[in-house]
Amino acid sequence: MGSWGIAVILGIVEGLTEFIPVSSTGHLIMVGNLLGFVGEKASTFEVAIQLGAILSVVVLYHERFLRLIPINRAPYSPLGSALDGWSGIIRIGVATLPALIVGFLVRNIIKRYLFAPLPVAAALFVGGIAILAAERAVRRRPTSAVDTLSLGQALGIGLFQTLALWPGTSRSAATIVGGMLLGLDRKGAAEFSFLIAVPIMMAATGYDLLKIHDKLSGAETAQFAIGFAVAFIVAITTIRWFVRLLNRWSLAPFAWYRIAVAPIFYLLARSSV
Repeated sequence: MGSWGIAVILGIVEGLTEFIPVSSTGHLIMVGNLLGFVGEKASTFEVAIQLGAILSVVVLYHERFLRLIPINRAPYSPLGSALDGWSGIIRIGVATLPALIVGFLVRNIIKRYLFAPLPVAAALFVGGIAILAAERAVRRRPTSAVDTLSLGQALGIGLFQTLALWPGTSRSAATIVGGMLLGLDRKGAAEFSFLIAVPIMMAATGYDLLKIHDKLSGAETAQFAIGFAVAFIVAITTIRWFVRLLNRWSLAPFAWYRIAVAPIFYLLARSSV
């Protein structure tokens, strides 16, 4: 398969999986192995398409981000939202900081030991069990909207987000489940998960891009641009679908999917080693 075809397929995979609780990393590794697209170039390509997924959140939730600007508070914000102005900036910052600190401290350990078939498959499987347990724990429990988010809830969600540093866990799964366990409704937990994805993913991808931008050829740049665009378009569609689904369904289907796909991922990944 040509490089542009690989870019389209992996862009679709990234857009479909980045913001739902199934682990985009696990799926990119699995599909990349099937396509024979592995190694340093594949890792660099993942950075580019993640930026496309990030941009989709900025576009879809642009009003949320505009409401973070203190001087623009009045035209955009519903009264009483905890995510407006400095209050929102502080909460997003508090939720982002733990993963940034822990990720910086253990980044080399993660790359050396956890990007392997067994750890990623284990994270997929255990994450599925954790989602089912969380759904059971919050059943019939009173919930609140994201606009009432407290500093304590923001910090707690940030601590849950550090679990996603283990590849295969899913940043989305960790933060949404964390938000639900801390009292948010599913939709609110998902929306806050989307918002805090932007700074954490920008920091991670920006750091990687600074290291490799001068090593890219013209052909690679074109391939990355295609993957970026595809990931952006697919992520927008997926986020809209996912938010609508959360109004009617639990996260259980995603949990069972993770449990089913974990051994498949392990076998496929092992066969390509």
